[in-house]
Formats: sequence, structure tokens, C-alpha cells
Amino acid sequence: MMRVTEIFRSIQGEGTRAGRPCAFVRFTGCDLRCTWCDTAYAFQGGQERSRQSIVAELNAMAGRHVCLTGGEPLLQPELPELCRDLLAAGWEVTVETHGQRDTEALPPAVVRIFDVKPPGSGEETRDFGYLDRLRPHDEVKFVVSSPGDFGWSVEVARRHRLPGRVAVLFSPVVPAVQPRELAEWLLAAGIEARLSLQLHKLIWGADARGV
Repeated sequence: MMRVTEIFRSIQGEGTRAGRPCAFVRFTGCDLRCTWCDTAYAFQGGQERSRQSIVAELNAMAGRHVCLTGGEPLLQPELPELCRDLLAAGWEVTVETHGQRDTEALPPAVVRIFDVKPPGSGEETRDFGYLDRLRPHDEVKFVVSSPGDFGWSVEVARRHRLPGRVAVLFSPVVPAVQPRELAEWLLAAGIEARLSLQLHKLIWGADARGV
């Protein structure tokens, strides 16, 4: 069984697939408490669901692109099996994770999106070993809340030779950092990375759920 907070279909708001229709499975529970977390409602509660019921609900939706998120989806022991079920059913599967739990059991076809935590998150990433084991289709995201976070993130990205190897994404913690500020920092740094804004919040508002 897997504990699920919500399943819904929306527009992918972040990353290289931003703007695409996408089904989302948000799992309950996280072992981090980032200062800027926008999904704290998924820390507790949720409903126990079987893998079969999750796949059946998704298969009833249009499209074949699904994002498994949280919370922290790697807390669900059956996540690798669910990924295999979804791949077998013809889904394109992405998993959003903070990277501090082992992802090697996930099928190779899964796109892993790693959210590296700068100091401003209050949960600074210290184990970077997974960044040296990335697959070409994986993505790495840095959510920054200050110039210090940005500098830290650029240094990590360069030290692990991420640009040119995988997609590198930078997102601002609004209002602490405005999109224009982050765009200017990226241009000045000269790093091969993408500015990633949360399109779903621009469309439906910062507090809307199920979108």
C-alpha cells in the first residue's frame, strides 16, 4: 500500500516539461522541513492506496505523462514497483525527489528530478554522491532564496560538472527572490542552466491545490 495525498491532472509547472499536460500523484510524508516548502499539507494525512488503484485512476485520465511527487515519494517502499507498473502501461514517468534517499531501485527509464537543497532551505544538502551517478535524461533543480543560495548552487553545479551533462534548473523563492533578479544572476554567472518558474502558480494562484 502507498499513502497518497492527492491525484490530479494539470499543467506541469516546472522543469523541462513545463507547460505540458500532466497527471500528478502526490504522496504523503516528507523527512525534510524546508523553510520555503509550499506543500506542507502533504506532510501528514493522506489515504492508503494500492498500486493497482493508483494505476487505474491514472489510466482513466487523458494523456500518458505522470509526475510522482510529494512530500518525498521515495519514502514509499513500493515506488519502484509503481514506476514499473506505469511504464508497462505506457506512461512517461518522472519522479521528484530531494535526492537524500537511494533512487537506484527506480527503473532506468524513469526521469529523476533532484531538488538540491541550498543553505537557505534549512535542509542543506551535504551528500552529493548521487550527482555523480546521474543519467542523461535526469534533471537537477536548485530553489534559491538569496544571492548566497545562488552562489552556493552554481558552485555545486560546476563542481559536479552538471551543465552540459543534465538539465540544470534554477527556481526563485518568491518574494524573497524575484524572477527578474534570478534571470539577471543567471546571465551574469554564465552558467548553462534554465530559469524555471512555477507556471501553475502564475495561472491559478499561489495557494490553489489540485492544479
